[in-house]
Amino acid sequence: MTAHSGPGWHGTTIIGVRKGGRVVIAGDGQVSMGDTVMKGTARKVRRLFPGGQDVIAGFAGSTADAFALLERLETKLEATPGQLQRAAVELAKDWRTDKYLQKLEAMLIVSDGRDLYVVTGAGDVLEPEHDVAAIGSGGNYALAAARGLYDTDMDAEAIARRAMGIAADICVYTNGNLTVEMLGE
Repeated sequence: MTAHSGPGWHGTTIIGVRKGGRVVIAGDGQVSMGDTVMKGTARKVRRLFPGGQDVIAGFAGSTADAFALLERLETKLEATPGQLQRAAVELAKDWRTDKYLQKLEAMLIVSDGRDLYVVTGAGDVLEPEHDVAAIGSGGNYALAAARGLYDTDMDAEAIARRAMGIAADICVYTNGNLTVEMLGE
């Protein structure tokens, strides 16, 4: 799953790992245009507090588009407290059918500490089969690394950090400046 925003712009790498009662979402800080790093310390993982509940979200793609989507997700969560899946499905439906939202170029990984979803503009709300999801330019590298590390004794945070490190070693659009948020036990 990859999200690129704008001509020549490459975004980021975001990973979500659910293991041992915890969910971790980690993202790198790199934004590149062509072969130039425009910023190395962007923050693309956020903690949301709709209605007092904790939700974490990471985004790849256009920052302005992602913020618009995160605001809509918060609104959906406030309307359906404690029901992340329902809120994500409602957001995906709006995203797919609303003429304004259809133009937004971003992808999200969201979690309430229990559930983990990838939300896309194609109307998808995907729960990963193997408790690992990744998006963005280096998403496939991070996903492969995390899947390989999952059956070790490493916890969710250690897996996410190591997988992001591996992705940063391989993908020129990923760096090691991580933002990490976690929920759960």
